[in-house]
Amino acid sequence: MSASFRRRMLPYVLVSPLVVFIGALSFVPTADTTVEAFFRVMPLDPPTAFTGLANFKALFTNSAILTSWVNTAVYVAFGVVLSVVFGTAIAVALRNRFRFRGVILALVILPWALPAVVEAVIWSWIYNPTFGVLNSALHSAHLIGGYHLWLGLERWLTILLIELVQVWQITPLSALIILAALQAISPDLYEAARVDGASALQSFRRISLPLIRPAVAVATVEALVLSLNIFDQVYILNGIAPLGSSVMLQTYVTTFEDLNFGGGYALSLLMTVATAVLSMAALALLYRRVEAA
Repeated sequence: MSASFRRRMLPYVLVSPLVVFIGALSFVPTADTTVEAFFRVMPLDPPTAFTGLANFKALFTNSAILTSWVNTAVYVAFGVVLSVVFGTAIAVALRNRFRFRGVILALVILPWALPAVVEAVIWSWIYNPTFGVLNSALHSAHLIGGYHLWLGLERWLTILLIELVQVWQITPLSALIILAALQAISPDLYEAARVDGASALQSFRRISLPLIRPAVAVATVEALVLSLNIFDQVYILNGIAPLGSSVMLQTYVTTFEDLNFGGGYALSLLMTVATAVLSMAALALLYRRVEAA
């Protein structure tokens, strides 16, 4: 074996164990969850026993869990649409260089950089019915006559306000992904469009939008996954109340509040499948590689 061959093979020898280790970190918990989902696993009421589809049947007869699926669908709808639309608008606004662009970009990234728990706590102060900024601002503008309790009374308002916190966090990621794609577009294309008399809107529709479509697809999938797995904002702003609960919150309640690990495994498995299917569907629908002529 020559020295040059050994040098070429060295990176593969070093990387292979790391790949196996990382793959095991993903595969082993997934395999364990898949198997345990078909068993009755209750630490305070042993023994463990095979129950087939009983855990899944119980999930579809639990009204709180069914409600959480509907709530999560609403979280996903608002989260994906708003984060991608706002992210695209922010990316377009920051595409060209201008004074203090770096500062504004840093401020845009800040919500994404903060932990979700910290953001939820900050927004709980904003929504606070006694001293919250939202009540104060609306009351000062004479839009409300008195301070209101915003969370926990009306289902759809609660979901909307919680999802606004989620959108505030995930929109910067969409903006960064789309901004990177916008900056990769040659300025010559826009110059040619201006020479042909195209407006800014026409240039965006006919040049920018087709060329950033792969980035929009990636941003959509990122927003989809994060919205499906919303937990911190729901737990901190609404507790474990079913009014605005998500599937991930119900997974926590089933597993650690009810100590029904088998049911928690089954719900986690369903969420994993839903995430994979919806992500692949979004990519198949949106992702198109387009190259400028």
